[in-house]
Amino acid sequence: LRPGDIGYVIYMHGRLYKKEYNYGIEFETYVATGLAEFYQQYDPEKDRVWICEYKNKTVGFLLLVHRGDAAQLRYFILKPKYRGLGLGNKLMSLYVDHLKKCKYKTSYLWTTDELLASAHLYQKFGFKLTEQKPSAAFGKSVKEQRYDLVL
Repeated sequence: LRPGDIGYVIYMHGRLYKKEYNYGIEFETYVATGLAEFYQQYDPEKDRVWICEYKNKTVGFLLLVHRGDAAQLRYFILKPKYRGLGLGNKLMSLYVDHLKKCKYKTSYLWTTDELLASAHLYQKFGFKLTEQKPSAAFGKSVKEQRYDLVL
């Protein structure tokens, strides 16, 4: 991570999720809180950051956060112009490879029911939907979904 990366990823999430899903400021602050937590507890042996750049501009991002014996996938985002190029598959491959390298036995993520393309990608890599709950945490009603991967 370089100065500006965390702020820009927060900005990307806030703008993109407002435009595509009508999420409120609550979502942006959720991302900001999570990224601050990640940075404060960062362990280079267990955690990982992937940033996709094109012409020195961030176009994609993904985190692997250690959670005890498990890993959490967080803040996976690709700018719309860069979707469909294989970047999502590449990031997920790197993520799963790092899980195996670090000998994680499980991984999980939280998303919402509106992110259908993301859910498809997670399932392609072996994640299974394990929990759903109604939520208004992002300024609108959604179903939060948990996906788990057992290695």
